[in-house]
Amino acid sequence: MRTINSIKQISTTACLAVVIASFIMTGCTQRFVDYTLLSTKNVDLSKAGTFKRGANRVTGEDGRYIIIFIPTGGRPHLKTAVDRAIESVPGAVGLVDGVVSARGWWFIIGENAIIVEGTPLIDPSLPGAGASLQADRMVGFFNPNTGKQETKPVDKPTFQKIKELVQRHDDAGISKMLLALP
Repeated sequence: MRTINSIKQISTTACLAVVIASFIMTGCTQRFVDYTLLSTKNVDLSKAGTFKRGANRVTGEDGRYIIIFIPTGGRPHLKTAVDRAIESVPGAVGLVDGVVSARGWWFIIGENAIIVEGTPLIDPSLPGAGASLQADRMVGFFNPNTGKQETKPVDKPTFQKIKELVQRHDDAGISKMLLALP
């Protein structure tokens, strides 16, 4: 039979665990700025009339971890986050109608990150831009072979197959299919 002291000890331990878990799981995302046009690339504005909007929004992120109060690798860079978002779509030269945010969380180990989201602005004269403009469906994924976030155009049957694999939680099948995309 449990004594009153052991019950108090268990409830105190449970409360402490809840408090620690809430600190670990807390984080904050702060919206810095909304933008109309953002690019880190050399863009020939004389061709701006030929640029097309992509069908789907993209995201780029640059983050650094913090261990005990010491940042690893310096600070996250806005340029890196923008580059990652733009380079995830073939033929993209910039982003339109987007937002720049910062995310941070910390409890012994933490992270600081800059997140850029927007609609890609595509130059149809660049290699690969045709596929990005013709696709009505795009899939985004992290490619472990290149170490980059990628966005690829897919047709409706391929999209449906990927969707079915996701619903079945077939991670190996999803990875195999995504890495086989041209």
